[in-house]
Amino acid sequence: MLIDDIKKASLQAMKDHDGDARAAYSMVVSRYQALLTSGKNETPTDKDVVQILIKFSKELEEEKQGYVAAGRSESAASLTRQIEAVSVFLPKLMSEAEIRAVIDSLEDKSIPSVMRHFKANYDGKADMGLVSKIVRGQ
Repeated sequence: MLIDDIKKASLQAMKDHDGDARAAYSMVVSRYQALLTSGKNETPTDKDVVQILIKFSKELEEEKQGYVAAGRSESAASLTRQIEAVSVFLPKLMSEAEIRAVIDSLEDKSIPSVMRHFKANYDGKADMGLVSKIVRGQ
């Protein structure tokens, strides 16, 4: 499972004294554990782990932008290293051209229909924010 690979990478980051990678992996494992003990009586799948990674990566990016705006380049650089560590485990996301091609192939191009299609068929493979932006014509 993907979470096992992340735990191994966390252990390796600890051995390599890579604090940024270790912090990122620890947060991912922590969120996985929270999902595991949430009481839903389901074992989280790799798809759930990918969702954790995507969400965490976006959070790190937003936090990094705040540090850049505040002129705290050292903190921003640390977050960049954390994002890079997490991105190793993220699947390759669809490009804008690939998303447009899928949307063009759909019969119903209404926003709810397109979003449902991508959620059902490309969850974790397409940035849903980008899909929304494209379908809205922005």
